[in-house]
Amino acid sequence: MAMEMVELTIDGQKIKAPKGSTVLEAARSAGIKIPTLCHLKDINEIGACRVCVVEVQGARSLQASCVLPVSEGMVIRTNSPAVRESRKTTVELLLSDHKRECLTCVRNTNCELQNLAEELGIRDIPYEGEKSKHPIDDFSPSIVRDAEKCILCRRCVSACSKLQGVAVISPNERGFETVIAPAFNQSLNDVACTMCGQCINVCPVGALKEKEEIDKVWEALADPEKHVVVQTAPAIRVSLGEEFGLEMGSPVMGKMVAALRRLGFDKVFDTDFTADLTIMEEGHELLERLEKGGKLPLLTSCSPGWVKFCEHYYPEFLENISTCKSPQQMFGALAKTYYAEKAGIDPSKVFVVSIMPCTAKKYEAQRPEMRDSGYQDVDVVLTTREAARMLKEAGIDLKTLPEEEFDEPLGISTGAGAIFGATGGVMEAALRTVYEVVTGKELENLDFVEVRGVEGIKESEVELNGKKIKVAVAHGLANARKVLDMIKNGEAEYHFVEIMCCPGGCVGGGGQPIVTAQERWERDYREVRGKAIYEVDKNMPLRKSHENPAVKALYEEFLGKPLGEKSHHLLHTHYTPRSKYPKHN
Repeated sequence: MAMEMVELTIDGQKIKAPKGSTVLEAARSAGIKIPTLCHLKDINEIGACRVCVVEVQGARSLQASCVLPVSEGMVIRTNSPAVRESRKTTVELLLSDHKRECLTCVRNTNCELQNLAEELGIRDIPYEGEKSKHPIDDFSPSIVRDAEKCILCRRCVSACSKLQGVAVISPNERGFETVIAPAFNQSLNDVACTMCGQCINVCPVGALKEKEEIDKVWEALADPEKHVVVQTAPAIRVSLGEEFGLEMGSPVMGKMVAALRRLGFDKVFDTDFTADLTIMEEGHELLERLEKGGKLPLLTSCSPGWVKFCEHYYPEFLENISTCKSPQQMFGALAKTYYAEKAGIDPSKVFVVSIMPCTAKKYEAQRPEMRDSGYQDVDVVLTTREAARMLKEAGIDLKTLPEEEFDEPLGISTGAGAIFGATGGVMEAALRTVYEVVTGKELENLDFVEVRGVEGIKESEVELNGKKIKVAVAHGLANARKVLDMIKNGEAEYHFVEIMCCPGGCVGGGGQPIVTAQERWERDYREVRGKAIYEVDKNMPLRKSHENPAVKALYEEFLGKPLGEKSHHLLHTHYTPRSKYPKHN
């Protein structure tokens, strides 16, 4: 059925646009730029900031183009004197109540408000008066909230409620006193926040940021007594380049390894190694539950934001979650036991740094149960953005470096480990291994395309020795909620479910390079980075976790077997039911 179109005129251009679309969408499709601040496609379309106003012939006042539907014969001006004056005044008023510390702000040169002020030619703020005063909330191990930089765009509110279905932040108070915060202006640490950082990713300014731990890493690198090792998550290799001006999704694994060596790390290892190990443990756990009648469906445990969400909102499913630690935590436990023993290093001297696409990983590393090595398994977690800031501070330009290889033995990995970075990747990696372990046959086609892509919930069936195994994949916590509700209500029956906290999986993590509202409009960053991850997998010499020679050696030399006694001690964990109102526990 053909889409009904309407014709309108924007800045003298005749334009056809689908009926029901907005003036903003029509203008952008014609290459006409209308600035926005609060607007976030499909997430926050509320016309709150009034930066996108346009002049409509016959209308009594300027209209917000992001919520104004197109109509036949409409005549629009996007840059009339009245429009330009209105936008400029709006941004000046925002700046008049803004903590203007641009040079020391984490978002300096990557701030949508700063860019807009420059584009509008704002050189002075004519409005002086009282400024909002709010304390910085830095009690969370993952996220820092500075309400004095907030412009009340509500993008974070929509991301938290619509993308994640968590809704722990909202507007409090009214008028000049309005503040975006948890209820009763509590700390993020005192509510059922999952620490996912999606609020940071959509914030146009520096009102939300990760808890920065760069100084701890510099201090460790400068300490001759410490043996400092670094692990890099699968998704980092297709996102770190963006911080250095490379095209989105550019694979930079070899350059990244070279850059980290130049920072002074004693060993540069790969979290993909323990992603392969996770598949060995989790795959055997699935088989054990299928054979012995264990709790089903088995839910994956790699994403700490998802695990915390389940602890708060669906504690009845905690027994379904795999007891496997995430690859990050498995790595930390092995670095301070297996690796320390093999290298002849005192484990108390081993300092483990993780570079992750995720802010919830900072929280996960501090969980009290993550000390099975006898020490805190992972000492510091840096986001992709923090790693880039460290490299820039050291004068290291990723683009100019040669390609180098990870160190052994914890740097050897397969394509199955790499695809952990994309939604559906854990499921696909597990199916590659489980199929071959159960059937004893080699898979003819390793690509389980049914579980790939950015559709919110994906389902598939796999036959294992005549038995059909039903699987599902969900990414983004709002989709996780839908899947869990379907299971709870008897509307769906699965054997194995992969849940990733962030939309798109780790490639869309809360610690990844910031993608502006305009860039989100132009392309789906999750899809671009996800495709790059699958290219990495396709080009790997080994693509199945159970074929990783370093993992085989680890079992032979140290662990014994999957789900064995030593594996259970070092690589498995437990979960804690938590209230939706943690402060009142």
